[in-house]
Amino acid sequence: MSERVVIIGGDAGGMSAVSQIRRGRPDVEVVALERGRWTSYSACGIPYVVGGVVKGGVERLVARTPERHRELGTDVRIGHEAIALDLDARAVDVRDPDDGTYRLDYDHLLIATGGTPIRPPLPGIDLPFVHGVQTLDDAVDLLEHAEGPCQDVVVVGSGYIGLEMAEAFVQRGCSVTVIEQAAQPMVTLDPDMGTLVAEALLEQGVKLRCGVGVKGFEPGAVLTSDGVVDADLVVLGIGVGPNSKLALEAGLAVGVKDAIRVDERQETSCPGVWAAGDCCESRHLVSDRPVHFALGTYANKQGRVAGINIGGGDAVFPGVLGTAITKICSREIARTGLNEGEAEAAGFDAVASRIESTTTAGYFPDAEPMTVKVVVERGSGRVLGAQIVGGDGAAKRIDTCAAAITAGMTAQQVLDLDLAYAPPFSGVWDPIAVAARQALKLL
Repeated sequence: MSERVVIIGGDAGGMSAVSQIRRGRPDVEVVALERGRWTSYSACGIPYVVGGVVKGGVERLVARTPERHRELGTDVRIGHEAIALDLDARAVDVRDPDDGTYRLDYDHLLIATGGTPIRPPLPGIDLPFVHGVQTLDDAVDLLEHAEGPCQDVVVVGSGYIGLEMAEAFVQRGCSVTVIEQAAQPMVTLDPDMGTLVAEALLEQGVKLRCGVGVKGFEPGAVLTSDGVVDADLVVLGIGVGPNSKLALEAGLAVGVKDAIRVDERQETSCPGVWAAGDCCESRHLVSDRPVHFALGTYANKQGRVAGINIGGGDAVFPGVLGTAITKICSREIARTGLNEGEAEAAGFDAVASRIESTTTAGYFPDAEPMTVKVVVERGSGRVLGAQIVGGDGAAKRIDTCAAAITAGMTAQQVLDLDLAYAPPFSGVWDPIAVAARQALKLL
């Protein structure tokens, strides 16, 4: 009898492992349990479907359907929810919507249960006009609501998803209010860079209310610490935590935010049990501390590593920098590594340089402003982090910074990089190099 691999979760972390498992062990049986009705989809694309940038409905976000996975040899079971793990017996208890519960034995288990949207226990949070942004079913609900009478939209939270949803409803012509408990939007940025994001939102007519807490919801209204805000629709963009309930109840080791603890091969504290995606920890490449980042790029990479190892190969996931990018109307935003506050908390003696530049040569008619900030370790000169806010063409420069940080480069080495130049793309000194040069002056 062939060995069986059971995968809990039918999206990025789980299904990215399948091809690697089959490549290494073509004889193995692979069973994927998915409690929803979709597999292999891009939740990151939801704001762009809701905003009308992507046409054709939520189906456009599906990379591979359950039917296609089955054609390729994976036993995908839609609507089947894993409800308990028996690590000693190497079995999963599964709830079948039609036939009750059953037990499924495994030789290898991959937990890819993703993240759980943060929904504080506030009065009225379950009212039908309050929506999350996590699954394609959420997207369907949002579209139905948005296409009805919808004028006043309130977005709670100003992280990436929250602000992308704010942009989506601005594009729909709605009046949008963003409520953020912190003093600035996008708290993963330093305050001076977050101020630039606030300015971009205000330029687009978004009403931004920072330092305001939400107290509850009533039909047509959001109750806050600063009064009542009218709302036809509420979008929760507060973030996600690891969906690690199964692992916790089974006794697997967990770490930061109760995310499942894994080694560099994505194996958990129980041999033969693996985890990938938003449900598990990662290691930060700069601070060398465990972290939890809910990003689709990591889910796909970790799933691939787990799949290779389950299939008999040998692969490692080296760690993360928290590299992220987004666009809010006319402004692009990106960050990687540690910001100033994070560097201090991690024990680094750091300096930060911030420069103003343009996305093309300054004399070009379409030159747009961009701000680059780099955080550098005093003494060694090593680059620890970077942030960018600017116009069209600014944000993807963060990849240069991510590569430099991963390689352990210093500000001098970044300055010496042979970066491409032509007036339609930058000034003769690329803004990244200018920021590195300014950091050297501070050092």
